[in-house]
Amino acid sequence: MSHVAIINKALAHVRPRFRLAYRDGIHGVGHWSRVWHHGRRLAVELEVNPAVLAWFAYLHDSQRWNDGHDPRHGDRAADCATLLRREGVLNELAPREFEHLCEAMRLHSDGHVEGEPAIQACWDADRLDLARVGIRPLPELLCTPEARLDARIERASRMARAGRRARGGGR
Repeated sequence: MSHVAIINKALAHVRPRFRLAYRDGIHGVGHWSRVWHHGRRLAVELEVNPAVLAWFAYLHDSQRWNDGHDPRHGDRAADCATLLRREGVLNELAPREFEHLCEAMRLHSDGHVEGEPAIQACWDADRLDLARVGIRPLPELLCTPEARLDARIERASRMARAGRRARGGGR
């Protein structure tokens, strides 16, 4: 299945239930799309299944109840993935890959840097988009050498700032 088909499936299931600003929000589709942009590149470089990164990108923040402190949103995202798997929607991943996806979602906002390559790629893809909230990603808080590259951090930060300006968030 193509990555576009995965993204369309994910969006079809999470968009109707998403509680926050879908288009303009800091945890909405713009963020998810940038996480996928970073994730698909990291997947190639780290030799992990890009489908894990596609599902992560569009599910990891989809169960947030607010844009602030929401410590259980990763658990809810993993629960959502489990439900989608049970329903036969999320069927592209091998069992181990699905475990990695769920672990990455459960722990993505806890600051961890150690894990399987697929999990690290998920976390780095998300963290590379921190400039959308005015935070430049710090290399020491990224998991992989590929994500820690100054040029990659700078490109990701420019991309996030452009999304921020488009939302009316200023510089």
